[in-house]
Amino acid sequence: MSPYASYVICTSPRSGSTLFCNLLSATGVAGDPKSYFHESSVSDWLRYFDLEMAETADETEKLAQIFRAAIEKGSRETRIFSLRLQRHSFDFLLRKLAVLHPNQATDRDMFQAAFGRTLFIHLTRKDKIEQAVSYVKAEQTGLWHVAPNGTELERLGPPHPPLYDATEIARWVDRFTAYDLDWSNWFDTQGINPVRFTYEALSSDPAAILGEALEALGLDRGCADGITPGIAKLADATSREWVARFRGERSLA
Repeated sequence: MSPYASYVICTSPRSGSTLFCNLLSATGVAGDPKSYFHESSVSDWLRYFDLEMAETADETEKLAQIFRAAIEKGSRETRIFSLRLQRHSFDFLLRKLAVLHPNQATDRDMFQAAFGRTLFIHLTRKDKIEQAVSYVKAEQTGLWHVAPNGTELERLGPPHPPLYDATEIARWVDRFTAYDLDWSNWFDTQGINPVRFTYEALSSDPAAILGEALEALGLDRGCADGITPGIAKLADATSREWVARFRGERSLA
């Protein structure tokens, strides 16, 4: 049994978090980590959890119901609640946690009041250019995730051919860099020493990283045995060409 009641994967888009979350979920002992608070809207949260509230319900009542639903989904009949948090929606979640737990002194205390003793995991991608290229290409093509056999798993828009856009890539390089800095600053201010993993290590040896994550949670790392990724890399010749072109245009090694 884990000494933690919950864990939070702190990350940003195109960092391998979907792969990581799916691997953790597949163990059957580590909950079902998803972006339950992805949208910055209480009404969107209510719709996501299919909750109907009386018109007279105040915000505190709504939030209490939402967080109960999130814990149920994120635990998925295990003893541990799991959550993926992307930086863009993080501040809104903090404000809503403060509504439910106004007497807590720190953000970390609010998390523990809401979810119990919490382990924080920071999943980042070292190569921000590759991350930005991956994001821009996914936005343009509409395709975000595929299975190892090539079957589409997540498409958020109609198919379109990718078109190199250096300005957009640079914008996302800066944004992903800022997200990492924001997470690091928050960890420091909260006195949190997160477990740290990189996309590069995860994609190179997913079984090993999964085992390390389970061990950090106090769970049996043997539960990682036999679990294989259900998501394939989308990087292709176009991705590599864009990365090389962007580096060349900016004289980056």
